Amino acid sequence: MIDTTQVEREASEDTTKETETERTDTEQALDACPECEGHLEHDQKHGETACGECGFVVTADEIDHGPEWRAHNTSERQQRSRVGAPTTKMMHDEGVSTEVDWRNQDAYGNQLSERQQKKMNRLRTWHTRSQTRNSQERNLQHALGEIERMASALGLPKSTRETASVIYRRALDEDMLRGRSIEGMSSAAVYAAARQAGIPRSLDEITAVSRIEELPITRTYRYLARELGLKIEPADPLDYIPRLVSDLDLSDEAEQRSRDLLTTVIETDESYLSGKNPVGLAAASVYAGALLANEKVTQETVGEVADISEVTIRNRYKELLEIGEDVPVP
Repeated sequence: MIDTTQVEREASEDTTKETETERTDTEQALDACPECEGHLEHDQKHGETACGECGFVVTADEIDHGPEWRAHNTSERQQRSRVGAPTTKMMHDEGVSTEVDWRNQDAYGNQLSERQQKKMNRLRTWHTRSQTRNSQERNLQHALGEIERMASALGLPKSTRETASVIYRRALDEDMLRGRSIEGMSSAAVYAAARQAGIPRSLDEITAVSRIEELPITRTYRYLARELGLKIEPADPLDYIPRLVSDLDLSDEAEQRSRDLLTTVIETDESYLSGKNPVGLAAASVYAGALLANEKVTQETVGEVADISEVTIRNRYKELLEIGEDVPVP
């Protein structure tokens, strides 16, 4: 009696040997030129395989299974990679870590049992502890959280938040935090990033969302800009006018007259801006522009919106009256 199992096994082995022989012959054929048996070279740029000796093209129009983008260094390769979530400087681990959901539910939305909930709470605790390895990473994690909170309250865009995170990382790498608070350095980084981006945010606004007073923020900002060599242009009072006009609900004519007046004053006396608060200048010009447009607004109202005292607005307005042209007297 013939053993069918043995026959099938032998047939399978013969088929495997034939397949391996065919694969070996194919590999040998691809390694040698069919015309002169020279060495074949693969041109990845043109998608061709040609002989390096006689130039005979063996295969053409090959399919490129790689990415359609080009990367010249490691940084570009990481930024353009589509594997996983994009990296960001706004997180201490640049966004490569995982998260444990806070909801005590399974994949079907069912509530977990009491025993499973306790287990998940322990996992969350250990997961949080494992995210930071040393005090420097814990410092960075806390600081980036503060930067995100303040930037969100100030309405700063994502690019500015990234810049603030990079500034803080540079300060941390250069050991500039010794003797200074995390909140102070975070607030100074947010203010510096907003200044670099040309977004009008005053120190009073930064202080309003920060956890410390204005004086430590000012000192830390000056120290940060000096040590890191940040190139920050002086604040332009013209940048504050649109926001003040919008908060006061004034017309476009009032905004245009305010802008024209302040521009005329600056062109008349270029040294006028030196040593003056740009928010105070913007508030005084908005007050004057509203009067020029025959719109009723008081110095007290403008001062509350700009967070500037009435005395400052009155003094700047008198200076505009002396330098500018056609400034109305209240």
